[in-house]
Amino acid sequence: MMNYIFFGNNTHIADHLKQIIHKDVSICSNNLRINHILSKTTKPKSSAIECCVFFERKQTSSDIQTIKQLTQLYPSIYIILISPPLPKEEKFPYLKAGIDCIISEEVTQEEINKIISFAVTYKNKVSTNSKNSESDLSLFKLPLWKRIFDIITSSIAILLLSPVFIVLALAIRLESKGKVIYKSKRVGSNFKIFYFYKFRSMYTDADRRLAEYKQLNQYSSEEDNENYIDQEPDVPVKIYDDEKNVILFSDNDSTSEGEYLKTKQTERSSTFFKLEKDPRITHVGKFIRKYSLDELPQLFNILIGDMSVVGNRPLPLYEAELLTSDEYIQRFMGPAGLTGLWQVERRGKAGKMSAEERKQLDIKYASSFSFLLDMKIIFKTFTAFIQKEDV
Repeated sequence: MMNYIFFGNNTHIADHLKQIIHKDVSICSNNLRINHILSKTTKPKSSAIECCVFFERKQTSSDIQTIKQLTQLYPSIYIILISPPLPKEEKFPYLKAGIDCIISEEVTQEEINKIISFAVTYKNKVSTNSKNSESDLSLFKLPLWKRIFDIITSSIAILLLSPVFIVLALAIRLESKGKVIYKSKRVGSNFKIFYFYKFRSMYTDADRRLAEYKQLNQYSSEEDNENYIDQEPDVPVKIYDDEKNVILFSDNDSTSEGEYLKTKQTERSSTFFKLEKDPRITHVGKFIRKYSLDELPQLFNILIGDMSVVGNRPLPLYEAELLTSDEYIQRFMGPAGLTGLWQVERRGKAGKMSAEERKQLDIKYASSFSFLLDMKIIFKTFTAFIQKEDV
């Protein structure tokens, strides 16, 4: 059942609304009163519209603050701003704050019925589609044994390695300015997006040095050198005077948005990127990468449940987008991990691994992981710490 609330002081508007919608309209003149009514009539976790709020426009700054609070506390409400005609620049703050539509004081019965009917139909449909999509995507569930193992292992490791965390943080900060911990959005199992943590291993101007190193892509052939995709630098996104020159970041490197779009259109095989002997890496960075110490902050990702000790490496958003075809989507139907099958299969050996080999090993792990396989991978990971190649 739909509930109607008028939030304002003009009782003539409230009376007019009652007449045209033929429903009872609760009148609220202050925040305390409207919160009291909404808390009784609106379910906190419901996404279907249960309440329509007619919001009388007063002062923009205070209105915006109130609207933001209401939409945060009661996301399922539908808010209609009652206002004289507004120029575009004055409408935008209201719409951004959470207003669903704007009407005049003289709104007719036909107009208001259409608005409310459309609102209920559209939002309920979106809610249903959202639930169905979430159900379809959430195919993978982490086994209980794996989650228990992750919590115990990460907790013990964080406790024992806390002195190492402190020493590395000081060393990184002393060598170069910038944040000690780098974080970026990554895609894990079921295509879930989360913040991924690493110790910073590059100079903070790594993006400015990008053009010098395009020819060093370890996963590209000579013909691919002009069409490449990089991975994660440890610096924030920067936008220069040329708006097209937006830098995209992933694991150890970066690329401009223009370069990435060219690559996306012309080449889908070299999804992964890595540089050999990358000059942008700091001295401390070389050391922590060689012994995989830059990955230690991911123990916190494991503890909170974003990752597992063993799994497929979580990918940057624009790399993950290239693997959403039926051929490769299965890699996301397994846990995201700190170490995994492809790391112990080829990492540390003289031979290089192609992007396709990595993808296939990820798919293999997602479809066949077990406790015994995880223990084997963990054991092999320790023997692969000292690498013969500079990656």
